[in-house]
Amino acid sequence: MSNDFEATHTDTNFGEVSSDERTWAMLAHLSTIFPAIWLIGPLIVWLVKKESSAFVDDQAKEALNFHISVLIASLVVAVTCIGPFVVMVAAIVYGIIAGMEANKGIAYRYPYTFRLVK
Repeated sequence: MSNDFEATHTDTNFGEVSSDERTWAMLAHLSTIFPAIWLIGPLIVWLVKKESSAFVDDQAKEALNFHISVLIASLVVAVTCIGPFVVMVAAIVYGIIAGMEANKGIAYRYPYTFRLVK
């Protein structure tokens, strides 16, 4: 039984993941770094690549779910001065970690993520 609140590497076998697939998955995760596209980046990658690559489909959905969870958490802690800052720093750190794993061809699961997009 999987815990949705724990970072994991999935054991899903996507077979040989091409360099292009790894790059697209990495871009979906690393969009966290760029505030202007942090939520629409993974959405665009998912919509464009979901039919052509199971690995990119999986990782873009994971990044999108994480970004939605970050948005919800930021809204919840918005009443404090430091809360949104802490959430955004954590989002950037986890995004970088996920991007590095995706670039290796490893499917990454974010901790503390509500999986709303299936």
